Amino acid sequence: MKPFNPIYTPRAQAAEALRTQGYALLSPQDVAALAGVPRDALDALAPSWNALEPDQYLKDGGRYRRRRHSCFVQEGVRLTQTTHRAHWQPLEYNALHGGMHRLFEPVMPATVAQPAWPALITAIGQVCSTARNTDDRWYVEAHQFRIDTADGIGRPTPEGAHRDGVDFVAVILVARDQVKGGETRVFEADGPNGKRFTMTEPWTLLLLDDATVIHESTPIQPLHVYGHRDTLVLTWRAGAFQGEEKPL
Repeated sequence: MKPFNPIYTPRAQAAEALRTQGYALLSPQDVAALAGVPRDALDALAPSWNALEPDQYLKDGGRYRRRRHSCFVQEGVRLTQTTHRAHWQPLEYNALHGGMHRLFEPVMPATVAQPAWPALITAIGQVCSTARNTDDRWYVEAHQFRIDTADGIGRPTPEGAHRDGVDFVAVILVARDQVKGGETRVFEADGPNGKRFTMTEPWTLLLLDDATVIHESTPIQPLHVYGHRDTLVLTWRAGAFQGEEKPL
């Protein structure tokens, strides 16, 4: 099946698109411009996806997901990494893996130290702030994912269509190698409308208002013997990280 091509949101309209339709989809060129870094600086982050660790918490018995996870606090353009902590979601938002404190290996220091890392995260966070008309601090979680097809199929969202229990979610394609599938789907949380498309070019960015839309990505299969799909998933939440009664 031929993939559905994405229809990009102009960079200047990203915050307004979040407010009016619940999502914005930016081209790789606009993502680099938004972050204020050359495309080569974004590409320099990609090799770190080769050093992700197996996800030991998959309840479906799969071995198709590798990941790293770290947390940050964003205040304007300043990004501060927090003490390493577990990832937690309530069952309300993740029926498969909610209610578990999942402690993953952290994002490697060499990755966080690259200029493109804070530039990308804070630039997207400022779009979120504009969309919400706030200058409050954000509690940011960063997830590096590799979904592979070593077992024949890989599931980017084994929990199905979902919300994450945060304010905003960014899904950024980092690499897509020798796979088919992996279609992205965005639906109104309280309505009939939805969009479907396949992100194929590295550094394509999908930014979501988590309160108004739900999202999922369909399984991937190999085009030959083995393939993988790499993404960077970022979340912004006001007030505190999930599972904390008080902010850090």
